[in-house]
Amino acid sequence: MDGKFSPAAIFSVVVLLLLLLLATAPSSSSAPPEPYDLLYDTAVRAFYNSDYAAVARHMEGALRACKEVRSSRVRCRLRCQDQHPFDATFSDLRFPDVVLRRAACMNACIEERIGTQSMHKVGEDVVQDFHRRIPYNYLQLAYRKLEQPDQAAAAAHTYFQANPEHVEMGQNLEQYKDQPGVEEEHFVDREARPHQRSFAAAVGLYDEGDHRGAIALFEEALVQYYEADSECRALCQWPQRFDGHDHLRYRYSLYEIISDHFTQVLHCEHECVRDLATRPGRLSPMENYLPQHYDYLQFAYFHEDRLEEALQCSLTYLLFHQGEESMTDNVHYYREMLGHDGQPREEAAWYLRRHKQELELLLIGSETMGVEFTEGNYWSSTGGREDSNRIPSGTDGWMEYVPISEKKNVVVAAQQQLKEGGPLVYEDVQLVQNSAALNGTQRVLLDRVISEEECSDLRRLAHAVTMAGDGYRGRMSPHTPNEKFEGATVLKTLQFGYEGRVPMGSARLFYDVSERARRVIESYFLLNSTLHFSYTHLVCRTAITGQQDHRNDLSHPIHADNCLLDPEANECWKEPPAYTYRDFSALLYLNGDFEGGEFIFTEMDAKTVTASVKPLCGRMVGFSSGGENPHGVKAVTSGQRCAVALWFTLDPLFRELERLQADEVIQALDTQSVWGGGGLNINPKDEL
Repeated sequence: MDGKFSPAAIFSVVVLLLLLLLATAPSSSSAPPEPYDLLYDTAVRAFYNSDYAAVARHMEGALRACKEVRSSRVRCRLRCQDQHPFDATFSDLRFPDVVLRRAACMNACIEERIGTQSMHKVGEDVVQDFHRRIPYNYLQLAYRKLEQPDQAAAAAHTYFQANPEHVEMGQNLEQYKDQPGVEEEHFVDREARPHQRSFAAAVGLYDEGDHRGAIALFEEALVQYYEADSECRALCQWPQRFDGHDHLRYRYSLYEIISDHFTQVLHCEHECVRDLATRPGRLSPMENYLPQHYDYLQFAYFHEDRLEEALQCSLTYLLFHQGEESMTDNVHYYREMLGHDGQPREEAAWYLRRHKQELELLLIGSETMGVEFTEGNYWSSTGGREDSNRIPSGTDGWMEYVPISEKKNVVVAAQQQLKEGGPLVYEDVQLVQNSAALNGTQRVLLDRVISEEECSDLRRLAHAVTMAGDGYRGRMSPHTPNEKFEGATVLKTLQFGYEGRVPMGSARLFYDVSERARRVIESYFLLNSTLHFSYTHLVCRTAITGQQDHRNDLSHPIHADNCLLDPEANECWKEPPAYTYRDFSALLYLNGDFEGGEFIFTEMDAKTVTASVKPLCGRMVGFSSGGENPHGVKAVTSGQRCAVALWFTLDPLFRELERLQADEVIQALDTQSVWGGGGLNINPKDEL
């Protein structure tokens, strides 16, 4: 019976779980601290009201609350794990007994530390903002307005560490350096990860020849690394996503449910290797990160004539890269000089044993879930200590350490050869520039896609229908605090038209114009399959008065539409959370009477501009959505810039749901002859 659950045991588990959860339910009498997403929202609203003291107060509070929630979860999970360990005996009820007691312990611990906030779920968009350090962008602007340049410098530096491609923030930092009262020590990374900070400092001392100081910091970095690993794994012990499953009709057995959840948690824990080696704002981990510690240490110990420790670190490195030639030679040298063998460090040996066991379980669990799992290359041996010296053993030196940020030979996988130059469908539309003229591939610039009258009509529609932040999860400005964003979808405008809040003809015009753009893009790029709408958005960006002085950020940072742009690696990763199903994109402009706001294409470095487009009424830029076309929008410094933004897919499975609903509305209204004789006579379901 060992290791198996009987029906009676399962029933007992369920009953006990319910009792424990009820016993540890949050008390209504507690007075919890305010959730950090609400503090963040309050700070953002204060920013738009120019209350900069409130911005600083609430944003700092949000950052403190976020850290407290994180540390509370880590401490509670680790404490409860220690209080209720699994022992060597394993029976029908021993396993659920430990699981349930840990659950009750964590519920009580979290409730004690953060109160009913433990029941509060923070939205994914806010989580991502904090991950990208967006609060520090607001803070540096607020502290600048409050004439606190030292605090502004720290906030700007912290933001820049996670957003190194943000050229404008780099320029801000240069300005802060010249301001009175700002010293070098003010440029600190307030979110620095201790293990990475110690490692970087250790490398600096090593390069300076201070091997004794480097040893102390490398050893400290290793202790911090393994602590960070425990914390990272603890944060995986929270709700997981069950993509593709509708839990209202989820009828898997107990074992399958446990397997699914455990596999996702285990995958999260397994990926902590990658997380701990990835610098803020980067997509790619530092190569060979953990083994490098032992590589540096063995040579530093050699310089200090501590060959016992040097041998131990060399053997530890070989745990990660068995048989690596130069390190094997080093081991032979140390053994010869010492006259005896040594042992690798136990913490690293245990770490790798667990990693291999996790891999075996992940392969079983992923097969049960019906998903493919591929083991990552966590410790590529191409990353090594950058050193021209050798130990006197006749080895050929060390593998050159080339961080991914310096690899210039990384290329994007060859894209399918696409064509362009097809007919423009409508006789008024004019070709302005093709891919060659725009210095890229799969790009086109067109004029007179719509008329001046249609531009004016759509701008009036935008002013009547759009709401601040609509289409961007309600955020006033998803990309910059210096502009206000307003947007609306096709379905929303039709609803407004049906309710009589806007002219129905204007709502229909938005629908018809977007269809016109789709047909032009589909025809020009000579696509042999139907191009479907993926998302359609009528959006206006308005410069906020009083916040344009010395402004040098972008209205929309450089990005690609269907992959995650990694400028340092010269790569674009086609994986979630990117919209990987998007194939083509287009921007149809409604006006040009504003300052700034130029659309720009860049190289993969997100800095070198290859083409710039000045918006005008009826002008449209279209392009393929992949890493071959990084793009962004320069700051709108005065006035309002309005456009119809369109994204398309060749995969009918990812058609825009609201568009399909809008098609049905149009079909129903056409049947009822609502429109009279006006409008464009375009079949919205025409699939060419």
